Amino acid sequence: MTNFFSWTLIRLEVTRTLRNKKFMFFSIIYPSVIYLLISGTQNTTDKVPHTDLTLQAFFMVSMASFGALTAVLMGNSERIAKEREKGWVRQLRLTALPSRGYVLAKIASAAMVTLPCIVVVFLVAAAVKHVRLDAWQWFALVGVIWAGSLVFAALGVAIGYIASGDAVRPITMIIYFALSILGGLWMPSATFPQWLQNISEWLPTHAYASLGQAVEMGGSPHAKDVGILCVYFLLFAGGAAWLYRKDTLKA
Repeated sequence: MTNFFSWTLIRLEVTRTLRNKKFMFFSIIYPSVIYLLISGTQNTTDKVPHTDLTLQAFFMVSMASFGALTAVLMGNSERIAKEREKGWVRQLRLTALPSRGYVLAKIASAAMVTLPCIVVVFLVAAAVKHVRLDAWQWFALVGVIWAGSLVFAALGVAIGYIASGDAVRPITMIIYFALSILGGLWMPSATFPQWLQNISEWLPTHAYASLGQAVEMGGSPHAKDVGILCVYFLLFAGGAAWLYRKDTLKA
């Protein structure tokens, strides 16, 4: 019965998101536009410090990760905060859906809409900037960037329960841009001062982008980056489930 409610909620959430044309347009097109703007000013032969990646290839992974982050974090946090105000979450509590089922359903449904964001950035990079990779690398990149987005989907759920409907957007935007910039999605973290690099390497966005960069260089994701993301996922998902239960007790 619990699985039935979880899958039903996932289908409902995906359908609602796909019907939101403005959100889908922003989530899919915005990262590709940013990619063209940033990579268009870079020399095609310049390499990212300490790597063999061209700047076009580096920013392709960064903006695909940024697009997935946009879709799951911005969408989840604002939607949940508004649902709480409208009483939708209160209605869900009357069902057999447990807190972990609710959180996992929100994470899964958010992650399912990240694929178009990732694929469009890759198509633009290949067609316009002539980024070339082996077939296995393209598939692996889609897989690791999609899987990594689950971490930020969980964070979006947690923020949706921390913030009110009026405060959720500015709070989410601050976290969103701070993680994106400090994590090295907008510029290589190797260009940061050393003290900032030391902070950046422990942020989830830095580990997230590093997954794809490792694949681009022909290897596999580093165990440290995978471990960091797993810890953050457990922290965010566990916090979201606790906040859901706490909100239930208040009601």
